[in-house]
Amino acid sequence: MIHLLRLALGTVALRPYVFVFFGIYLFIAISTIGWKRTGLYSILAYLIAFVCEYTSSHGDLGIPFGVYRYVETTRDRELWIAGVPFMDSLSFTFLSFISYRLAIALASSRRPNAKDISSRWLTAGVAGFLMMYLDVIIDPVTLQGSRWFLGDLYYYPNGGPYFGVTIWNFIGWFVVCFIIVRVYVAIEKRLGDVNLGKAAPYFLTALAPALLYFSIMAFNLWVTFRIGERVMGWTGVLLCAPLAAVVVYSIRKGRQDSLRVAQEGKVSFSQST
Repeated sequence: MIHLLRLALGTVALRPYVFVFFGIYLFIAISTIGWKRTGLYSILAYLIAFVCEYTSSHGDLGIPFGVYRYVETTRDRELWIAGVPFMDSLSFTFLSFISYRLAIALASSRRPNAKDISSRWLTAGVAGFLMMYLDVIIDPVTLQGSRWFLGDLYYYPNGGPYFGVTIWNFIGWFVVCFIIVRVYVAIEKRLGDVNLGKAAPYFLTALAPALLYFSIMAFNLWVTFRIGERVMGWTGVLLCAPLAAVVVYSIRKGRQDSLRVAQEGKVSFSQST
């Protein structure tokens, strides 16, 4: 028990930034979908990510991320589960959730009066795309972990065309996020509670997920430039810029629409009284 506690503390000490992001995720999730759904989402996301990481890092099939191998230099210093670092699978909880909530915000800005946006297949697809976009920034610099405080974590035995990353890895991130969202939606419908996200402030439902999403991007780009990978860094910036422009435009439009609807509601109420 003491050994397990030491490994748990070591996990936090080695990857503090992961748990900062995780803590912010918990705040956003609990504030928008409640404790019960946050717990459900976290467990589902972790288990699905763990299974996918295990199958990709063990054996030669490489499903769904492509074949890669973990470097076990920290196995006696942090928590590992069946050959997979605990914090690695845990990251998928907040990465997939903010991608999902951002996808909902983008869809809502286009169709403000549409119902059940969160449960649509297209929303899950957009969430998968957004999470894949994150990995385009995250994975190349993570492979350079020996040059910053992450340390050596994993490698691709066969290399890859995008700064050493295999294309299958990006496809895998899309697939995993899509599966997480669809499984969550299927189970969440059976809980029967009121969806707290519909009544949450606009800041929490749209702005906060976007801020966390781009904060994670910015952190990884900062590390990329910090270790001197300028080509990789500027490539990431150029890839981020159009997405950031679309998100800013959509969130501003959604904000304006929500204010207009609220104002129309007040006018309608005053006229009826």
